[in-house]
Formats: sequence, structure tokens, C-alpha cells
Amino acid sequence: MRPDWAPDIIDVERPSVARMYDYYLGGSHNFAADRAAAAAMMAAVPEAPLMAQANRAFMRRAVHFLAEAGVRQFLDIGSGIPTVGNVHEIARQVAPDSRVVYVDVDPVAVAHSREILAHQDGATVLQEDFRRPEHILAHPDLRALLDLSQPVALMIVAVLHFVPDHDRPVEMLRTLREALAPGSYLVLSQASDDGQFGGDARGDAERVYRNTDNPLVLRDRAELSALFAGFELVEPGLVWVPQWRPDAPDQAEDAARSGFLGGVGRLGG
Repeated sequence: MRPDWAPDIIDVERPSVARMYDYYLGGSHNFAADRAAAAAMMAAVPEAPLMAQANRAFMRRAVHFLAEAGVRQFLDIGSGIPTVGNVHEIARQVAPDSRVVYVDVDPVAVAHSREILAHQDGATVLQEDFRRPEHILAHPDLRALLDLSQPVALMIVAVLHFVPDHDRPVEMLRTLREALAPGSYLVLSQASDDGQFGGDARGDAERVYRNTDNPLVLRDRAELSALFAGFELVEPGLVWVPQWRPDAPDQAEDAARSGFLGGVGRLGG
């Protein structure tokens, strides 16, 4: 049966990458089709839940770093279904006046974000597609909340492996970058075939996601480095996500198992 929180436009029989990710993180906003697809992924890549958790932990450390660096505005594109430790919660631990715009194309993610943010000043959610950056930038709710003449942290976390090259992700990122003020940052991570997705696991993972709305597109380190064009990577650069400023050294052990490369770049000027 369709739960109350699922909008009528949702096809509950077709897996969603956002709801599969929610399942990996231990969330409850997913359907049988999502769980079946996630189970198939875990059969191919048993570390899939740990990979999602490592990526989420990277996002939290990056937001904390940026808030301490003085960033007070965050644009989180592909924000997904809310789980504990959202961007606004993390940033406001450091700076209570932080402002956050979440963007996602998945109606379930947007519906739950709106519910969470209903009584939150300084945070909102837009239902938009990363592939239409000009629509995101021109949205009146974004313009009402973010001052693009001041530094913004652009979050593109665990998104680009669902954006094929023919959709021109480099151009999308350029459009977003050109709208940002000097001193802005890019936080980016994506699944890479340099690690856990190498060999047979790559083909198995691609077959699983071929049945979703967003087929999997893996990229190597060189391809991901190119996505930071115009930004200067901060230390430690583009690394396996557990290696990015870990809270403790042992958290970075066997980091390639995370399957995700990530980094933070600063826009000069």
C-alpha cells in the first residue's frame, strides 16, 4: 500500500536512487522496489551501505569545516531524503545564522525536506534538477534566501555518478561556478571505478542501477579532478572520502573500500 508520505506521482514499482540511498543509511522512506534494488546492489558490492555512510560522514566534516571557515550560505544540490545530520543542523552547530537551500528532483525527498523545514527560518527546499542549473539559480526562493554576491558553499555530494557525460556535467558546474562570488567553495564526491567499483563489481553495479531513473556513471580520479575546474582544492585534495580530514586517524584505514572520491575546492578571485 502507498504510505501517507508518498506523493501520488511516485511510481512505487520503480526504484529511486534517493530512496535506495535512504535504505543504505538505515532510513525508512523507501519502497519494496527500492529495497530489492538495494539488496541486488549489496549482493554485487557488499560494502554499499558502508560506502553510503562514509560519504555522508564526509559531507558532515566538510560542512563543519566550511562553517568554521566563515561560510554562512549553503546550496545543497541533490540533497536527497533527510536523515539525521542535515546541512543546516551541522552548520548551525558552528554558526546559528547559517542559511541553506536544499535542491532535489525526487518528490519524496522534497516532501520530507519541506516537513522538516516547515518551522525553520533560513532554510528551504526546491524541487529542481541539477541538469537545469539556470533554473535553480533563478528560483525566487533561492534568491530570497541566498546572497550570491557573498560566498556560498556549493554541495554536489553523491550526485554526479548519476549524471552521464552527454548531460554535460562540466558545463552545469561551470554555470553554477560563474554565479558564485570569490571565496565560495565546491564540495563534491562521486563513486569512482578506481576503487571498490573496479573489475566485475562495476558491471554488476551498473546493471542494478540501469533499472532506476538514474543509471550509474563511474569516473576515475582524473575525470573527477577536471570537475573542480576553476576551484583550488584545499588540503588534502581529492581523496577517498574517509581520508578527507578524518576525526581520528583510524577512520581513514582501508579508505578505498568507501568507493567514493571527494574533495573541497575554493573559488579564488
